[in-house]
Amino acid sequence: MKAAPLFSSESVTSGHPDKVCDQIADGILDAALAQDPKTRSAVEVMATTNRVIVAGELSTTADLDIEQIVRSTIAQIGYTHEGVGFDSRTLQVMNILDHQSPDIAQSVERSMEAREEASADQLSLQGAGDQGLMFGYACDDTLALMPVPIYTAHQLASRLEHVRRTEMPGLRPDGKTQVTVRMENERPVSLETIVVSTQHEDALSLGEIREGVKRLVIDPVLGQIQERFDTSDVQLLINPSGRFVVGGPAGDTGVTGRKLIVDTYGGFARHGGGAFSGKDASKVDRSAAYATRWIAKNVVAAGLARRCEVQVSYAIGRAEPVGLHIDTFGSGSVSDAKLQSAVEQVFDLRPAALIEALKLNQPGFQAVAAYGHFGREGVTWEDTSKVDELLSVLG
Repeated sequence: MKAAPLFSSESVTSGHPDKVCDQIADGILDAALAQDPKTRSAVEVMATTNRVIVAGELSTTADLDIEQIVRSTIAQIGYTHEGVGFDSRTLQVMNILDHQSPDIAQSVERSMEAREEASADQLSLQGAGDQGLMFGYACDDTLALMPVPIYTAHQLASRLEHVRRTEMPGLRPDGKTQVTVRMENERPVSLETIVVSTQHEDALSLGEIREGVKRLVIDPVLGQIQERFDTSDVQLLINPSGRFVVGGPAGDTGVTGRKLIVDTYGGFARHGGGAFSGKDASKVDRSAAYATRWIAKNVVAAGLARRCEVQVSYAIGRAEPVGLHIDTFGSGSVSDAKLQSAVEQVFDLRPAALIEALKLNQPGFQAVAAYGHFGREGVTWEDTSKVDELLSVLG
């Protein structure tokens, strides 16, 4: 008998070393955008034992206190305990930020179309900040139109942080979750395994951790999804290492952009390789990744496909994308070619148009730097108001 396919996705808490760095980078970007919407940012952060290094490029008229942003972000996450190797009050901050390359700047501010085509309109004046390819994805497996494994992993990780801040103060900021589901005919049918690992103070016993995490973290999340999926035989692995006292950047060096699959679809869709955090929206790594999710979600919300993956690609300095590809994996109610034609009529994928439509020159990126950039409420790229327009174009 052939074994049923199992698929796994993971999430991490805001106190994970890499997520600490992502939140610092986006905190700096938000602070700059609040003063200067034309900020150009490619901030990189590294965090290790009692030290944070801020590097990369930042061109802005904003007056920023980088050290204060670093310390306040880390304090907000919860690294405020003495003697644990990473304390917002005592760590060292090294700021070695530089300005954006003038070669890149000129290609963004004056696109190839603006330089070579006299008829270029206002939204064609800004070029893409780099070449690259980005993917967006949506499916109808959850109400948020996200894959079950990553969506559930994010819920568990977010719930773990809530419990750490409220009912189990002996837990510490660093943590990870992982969800494995059984698939049948390309659909998730049951949860097979849940893994939760949480940093904790030394005085908390393994038994206390396992009992508390099951009761306060896992059970409430399972209660929300058991009507849609079989959770009766799920295996729980809580702190399988047995001990997790040393954590955060003191236990594992963190760097921006190292949780790309956590940030997106948990491996359910392809990924172009570009990170989000610390980058302003002229970098299509960010703006186009948001846009392709926006497109895919509207396609699925319109009932035009059960699953949809969108790829777009760019050349540095050019406004118009050089490639667009849509794949509905045989689940579409119209052909992929017709759907792509409709998408091209409804969505403007030039960087300036994306920034305008999705309001990407405003602060708010730090809020999505942990627990995934997609499948959440209150962000423009999750809006489904293009459904009617897509349906109208398709007749």
